[in-house]
Amino acid sequence: MFTIGDFARHGHVSVRMLRHYDAVGLLRPARVDPVSGYRLYTAGQLSRLNRVIALKDLGFTLQQVRSILDEEIGAGELRGMLRLRRAELEAAMAATAARLTQVEARLRTIESEGHMSTDDIVVKSIPAVRVAELSGTAANFGPEAIGPVVGPLFEELCRRLSAAGVAPAGPGIAYYDDHPDGERIRVHAAMPVRAEPDGVPGTEIVDLPAVRRAATVVHHGPMDHVLSTAQALARWIEDHGHRSAGYARELYLECPENRELWVTELQEPLRAPSAEDAADGNA
Repeated sequence: MFTIGDFARHGHVSVRMLRHYDAVGLLRPARVDPVSGYRLYTAGQLSRLNRVIALKDLGFTLQQVRSILDEEIGAGELRGMLRLRRAELEAAMAATAARLTQVEARLRTIESEGHMSTDDIVVKSIPAVRVAELSGTAANFGPEAIGPVVGPLFEELCRRLSAAGVAPAGPGIAYYDDHPDGERIRVHAAMPVRAEPDGVPGTEIVDLPAVRRAATVVHHGPMDHVLSTAQALARWIEDHGHRSAGYARELYLECPENRELWVTELQEPLRAPSAEDAADGNA
């Protein structure tokens, strides 16, 4: 048998923790010396200790741990529970990381207010283009909602184009419109193609109309960081007396594996000047 100190060393835990587990009835010593009061443990109890630590580290309360272990769940079932809990924690970590990314993006946008150069913003026409596309729905227009939708759409679209033997005729395009429910956003992942309407099974062939006037700017870096560029474009549109006509298209000019090197052109359509605008201009 092992003294509490030796058992703690073999279990890679503290003596204080073992005393606490004893106090709450989670891991009793195999024997307590009636004279000295020393707690004594057996090597076989390391198995229960391992389960206690694994369950606790996965977020279960000590009361939940005791309930699980007292039910004498088999090793196979316990492994399944641990895998499920691990998946839940990994999902929570991914969600937290995504939120941190968006917080950083907002901070970057705040810090860059009034400092971003708008010299490269130009108004130009966008020609019509035939695309093969897949569509999905995002909860809102935030990058944290758009990214998980548009990325898989492009991956699947490229897979279907390859399967059909159709080569893209230009860089990818993402465009957006309001969902009929008025809350969500329709996301369209598109690739220019030279194909007939039935040329790419499993996709929709769409002729995107030309845009007569669009304010355009090139964004460098991952789309998670596009907010500051998009807002600089919005300020430029207002400052120069234009009015937006809808969501900006995104033309993915360069998309290497390293997203820090991405180059994307934002193309925000502009309304045609109205008679009122003309009158204001002559006032």
